[in-house]
Amino acid sequence: MGGKHVAVLLGGFSSERPVSLSSGKACADALEAEGFRVTRVDVDHDVASRLAELKPDVVFNALHGPFGEDGTIQGILEYLQIPYTHSGVLASALAMDKSRAKTVAAAAGVPVAGSIVMDRFNIVGEHPMKPPYVVKPVREGSSFGVVIVKEDQAHPPQIVTSSEWRYGDEVLVERYIHGRELTCGVMDGKVLGVTEIVPLGHSFYDYDAKYAKGGSKHVLPAEISPNLYQNIQTLSLRAHEAIGCRGVSRSDFRFDDRFSEEGELVWLEINTQPGMTPTSLVPEMAAHAGYSFGEFLRWMVEDASCLR
Repeated sequence: MGGKHVAVLLGGFSSERPVSLSSGKACADALEAEGFRVTRVDVDHDVASRLAELKPDVVFNALHGPFGEDGTIQGILEYLQIPYTHSGVLASALAMDKSRAKTVAAAAGVPVAGSIVMDRFNIVGEHPMKPPYVVKPVREGSSFGVVIVKEDQAHPPQIVTSSEWRYGDEVLVERYIHGRELTCGVMDGKVLGVTEIVPLGHSFYDYDAKYAKGGSKHVLPAEISPNLYQNIQTLSLRAHEAIGCRGVSRSDFRFDDRFSEEGELVWLEINTQPGMTPTSLVPEMAAHAGYSFGEFLRWMVEDASCLR
């Protein structure tokens, strides 16, 4: 398939634009090195007409956040009948909605934390649930808008109801899970390795821990029991299949072993557009499985299709 024309979608206009620019540049450079003819498309509202003019053989979707991973761009690509990477319309929309994704995952036997969906303006005066809990936008990524409410906090977080909040009015209030951050990728319907994410100088895996240099340490393979390792892989594949993902996905977990050796493992969410730089989590997992970054991206291009 070398030499085919690949349009790499990057940038966009969501909160995650900087992340997408980084992913897109890395992917475009690597695909060119693999022999593909690459056009970099910094996505704006005219993306449909631009792609119709370009007529690429494949679109590599390196967008993150709303529009790029919520089924919108996927629907445009279906309409244009251009094969594309990652998940399709339904799985993308479902995975982006944290509450509905949890409902589907739980129905498939994946353990999730108790949560409620609320209008952010109703989180005033009294706590919506007993602290500690987490408030997060229903449809955002990269930990944008995530607020952790600790046990000793007397009132709900004021930022959620302030004019500074820009992540939509619908929020997910979720029981806070103490413990270790663990994540697992799925590629081509097969599980990759399990990574433990150790935030450095951060209380959780927030935006800076994800993307700032030295913000976190990735331990691959995670230093956990074989049973837990296998369980995370099994649940990651189960969530991937239940939500209907294609290509690659990444499931994030918390493991709380403070009170027992067995601990409590909880699935947090699935990411259908995981970061795509050579040092991002899923490419690291693919490298651990024997794929170079270029080989990994080549597989994604070859896997591209419509009706995903």
